[in-house]
Amino acid sequence: MSSQLWRLVYQSLRRVNRGIARKGRKCQYDDTLIVAMYLWAVFHDRPLCWAAQRANYSSMFRPRKLPSRSQFGRRIKTVRCQELLQALDRELAQVEGVPNIFLMDSRPLRVGAYSRDREACNGYTKDGFAKGYKLHVLATKQGQIAAWRLTGLNRNDKPVAHELIAEACPEGIVLADGAYDSGDLYDDVLRHKALFLTPLPPNVGGGHRPQSSARMLAAEMWANGAEELYRERLGIERIFSQQSSFGGGLAPLPAWVRRQERVWRWVAAKLILYHARLSLRNNAA
Repeated sequence: MSSQLWRLVYQSLRRVNRGIARKGRKCQYDDTLIVAMYLWAVFHDRPLCWAAQRANYSSMFRPRKLPSRSQFGRRIKTVRCQELLQALDRELAQVEGVPNIFLMDSRPLRVGAYSRDREACNGYTKDGFAKGYKLHVLATKQGQIAAWRLTGLNRNDKPVAHELIAEACPEGIVLADGAYDSGDLYDDVLRHKALFLTPLPPNVGGGHRPQSSARMLAAEMWANGAEELYRERLGIERIFSQQSSFGGGLAPLPAWVRRQERVWRWVAAKLILYHARLSLRNNAA
């Protein structure tokens, strides 16, 4: 991890920590330290026990005192630490100006076929059926993740898409693949003052059932040359690639990251590191 990247992450963490009220008694180890230790371990793709050993820190980040393994494991599960991870992700995901093109898609996070993770689900991927989880994202064209959800691999994309739209409230154009083609979703996006565009069947609007006005508007866009605009949707594949193409990125889930709570925390930390790296790259451009 570069010193610039860690400095950005740690300073942002301290800043968002001041904005979240503490409840209950003051703990011996501050929540900032607990979350920073977790981010340090996630970047190095190591389990929690690794972060509780002093020999695994460098001059870049060397806490004076470390909690025990059990203390660290209990504290990282607390509500306030989850809130810190969420707030830090939102802080680093901010983009200058108002983005006008959003990209929606999902990617599988597989576990082994013989894993005993009871919360991992069997679902279909482009390579056939697999077991694991699914990361649903709504991203800006610039690469920031405006909203995301983690579900089982068997979860349909369309219901989750409604949640992403409600959280991010995108304004502009939302591009998605054919799996998101739904009249209800088209209308929902339009209610949030955005246009939705997915591939449509050639006979759209030719039946007897009432059609979504937003979906018919998309059909008119396709009739008037929306192909060039829709090519922007390929940017979501670039974003997924960039999340995994650096040391400490969102690679396949390691063996110690199982159950949805742990997977959510791991993915949140990986996205924090991704957004910090993206921010540094944009500032250097």
